[in-house]
Amino acid sequence: MPQTFLDLPLELLPVIMQQLVRPSHFAALCLVNNAFYTFAIPYLYESAFIYAWHKEGKAKVVKLFRTLSTCPHLAEHVQRLEIRDFPKSFYVAEHEATLQLCLSGIKNCVNLRACTWTRDGSLTTEILEALLPCAHLGELEINGNHENHYDPWVLRKFTHLRRISLIMPRHAVIDVLPTWTMATGSTLRHLTILCKTPGTVNDTALQEMAPNVPNLERVYIAGCVKVTERGVWAVLSENTHGLLALGMEGLSPSFDMANFSDLCTRHNALARLRSITLTIDGSPTWKKDVLSLLHPAPLEQFHISTIGGNVGPTLGEEFCSAIVDRHGARLKRFSVHRMTMSLANIEYICRNCGILEQLFVVVEQGSLSKLGPILAQARSLRAVHVNRPLDLGSEDVPMIARDQILDIVKQSGPSLMQFGYNTRVFQVERIVHRKEDGSLEAETRLGPYESPEVPEQFLVVRT
Repeated sequence: MPQTFLDLPLELLPVIMQQLVRPSHFAALCLVNNAFYTFAIPYLYESAFIYAWHKEGKAKVVKLFRTLSTCPHLAEHVQRLEIRDFPKSFYVAEHEATLQLCLSGIKNCVNLRACTWTRDGSLTTEILEALLPCAHLGELEINGNHENHYDPWVLRKFTHLRRISLIMPRHAVIDVLPTWTMATGSTLRHLTILCKTPGTVNDTALQEMAPNVPNLERVYIAGCVKVTERGVWAVLSENTHGLLALGMEGLSPSFDMANFSDLCTRHNALARLRSITLTIDGSPTWKKDVLSLLHPAPLEQFHISTIGGNVGPTLGEEFCSAIVDRHGARLKRFSVHRMTMSLANIEYICRNCGILEQLFVVVEQGSLSKLGPILAQARSLRAVHVNRPLDLGSEDVPMIARDQILDIVKQSGPSLMQFGYNTRVFQVERIVHRKEDGSLEAETRLGPYESPEVPEQFLVVRT
C-alpha cells in the first residue's frame, strides 16, 4: 500500500514540527486531527509576540490576553511573552477592562520564563505584581519610565532572574538597582541598560551595583554618556568567572580606552570574551587600544558602529585586517553598522574567516554587483545584511531591484539562508526540480522572512 504522511510514527511529529517557525503553520497543524493538535498546540503558544509594526497590534493585545484569561489550558504553554505595543485608551473603564484581562491572563501563564514589556506607559505596578508568582520567570525586559505607572521598589521582589534589561530607565529605577541586584545577584547572568536621559546612569551607579553581580556573563550598556571606563571596570573587577559578552555603545566622550585596555590586560579580565560591541572613537590611539584589549579574547562575534544615525567614515582596512588576523579562525559574526565597508575589507573577512555565519555591512550601491563572488568565499555564510549609506540629511534610500538581490544570492554560495537589504529581509529558498532527462536541478528563490522574531541585524542589543 502507498504510504502517506499520516502513516509516520507519532513520535516523529515533534521532530518535524521543530523545523517550523511561523505561528500560522502551527495553527494549521492544529486543525489536522487530535494527534497533530496535541503536538502542535504547545509550539503555537510557546512564544507570544506583539510588535509595534504588527497590523492592528493593539487590538491583538486584547485578543491575546482574552484567550490567555479564558483558556488556562492554552496559557500554561506560554513560556515567552513579548509585549512591545499596547493600547492606550482615552476611557478609564476601557483601560481598566484591558488591564484586568492582562492580569488574569498573566496569572494563567504558570510556565512563563521570559517577559518583555517595553511599551512606554503601559507597565503598571499591578502587572509587575501579577508576574511575581511566575515561579519559572528568569528574564525580565521592561521600560524604565516608571513615573505615574509603577513603583520601582516592586522590582526588588524579582529575586531569581537570570536576565534584566532596562530600556530608558529613570533615576528612581536606577536608584533601586543596587538593592535589586543584591536580591537577585547570585542568579543574574545578563544585564542590559539602554539610556536616553543624560546622567541617569553614571560610574557611581555601576560601582554601587558591581559587588552584587559577580556571576554576570553578558553586560550591555548603551547611551549612558556619564559612564567612563571606571564604571565598566568596576563591574568587570568584581566578576568571578569572566564575561562572555560586553557591549559599550555611546558612553562618555572621556572614556579612556587605553586605560581600560591596560586594566583588562593586566588582570586577564577578558580571557573568556566571545562577543564585543563597540562604537568607534576618534582618538588617535583608539584602534590600537581596542586591538590590545581584544588580543587575549577568544572572540566569536565582532560588532562595531558609529554613534547616531549618519554613516561615519570607512572602516579602515588595517584595523579590519588586524581583527581578522587575530580572531578570524573563530569569528562567526562580523557586524558593521553606520560605517561604509570597502569591497577589499569584505573580501578579506570572507576569505579569512573560515566559519563565518553572519555578515552585516554597509556598502555603496555601485559596489553591489561585485558582492556575490566575494561572499561566496565564506563557505559557511548563512545570513547577510547590506545597508546602503544615507546621504547626509537625506532619507532617500532606493530599494534595489529584487532581481539584483537574487543575482547576488545565486553567486553567494549554497549555505546562504537569509539576505537583507536596508529594511527588507528575504529567506533564501532552494526548490529542487527533476528535469526531463531525470537529473535534479535546484532553483534559488527569494521568499518572505518567516520567523516571528526580529532578525539579528535589527536588534538593538547585539551581545
